[in-house]
Amino acid sequence: MLVAIEAGEKNVSLTTLDRVAEALDVAFSDLIQAPDARDPSRINELAWAGAIPGSKAVLLAKANASREVELWEWRLEPGEHYASEPDNDGWSEQLYVFEGCLTLLLGNEERRIGAGEFFMFASNQPHGYRNDGVVATRFVRNVVI
Repeated sequence: MLVAIEAGEKNVSLTTLDRVAEALDVAFSDLIQAPDARDPSRINELAWAGAIPGSKAVLLAKANASREVELWEWRLEPGEHYASEPDNDGWSEQLYVFEGCLTLLLGNEERRIGAGEFFMFASNQPHGYRNDGVVATRFVRNVVI
C-alpha cells in the first residue's frame, strides 16, 4: 500500500495516513509536506481527493500551540476595518479568505489576501483587518495561543 500511495495510485483515508505517520514517528503534516518547503509552517498540500472530481482536503498550514486554538468566522463589509492590539508573545494567527479580498495590516505593512489564499503571522505586533473592496470580505481566522 505504501508503494501505491507514494506512486499516487491509491487514495487512502486520512486515518490511514495518520497511522502511517504514527508508525514512522513523524507528525502527519511532516508526512505530506514537500521536502523542499522553505517555510515549515506552510504546508498547502493535497491530503485527500474524493471519488467525485472536485472533492478534496488540503492541509494549508500548521502551528504549535501551547494551550488552545480559537476558530473565528469574520465578515467585513466594504469600508469596514478592525484594529487589534498585539497579542502575547508566542501567539499567532492563521487567515484564510474565501470571499472578497482582505487587507491585512501588520505594523506599517499592508498585505492583500485574495479569495482562496491564506497567510500566517506572529500576532504579538499591532495588526488589523480592512476591506478595501466593493463586496463583503469573508475569512476564517485561527488564533493559535
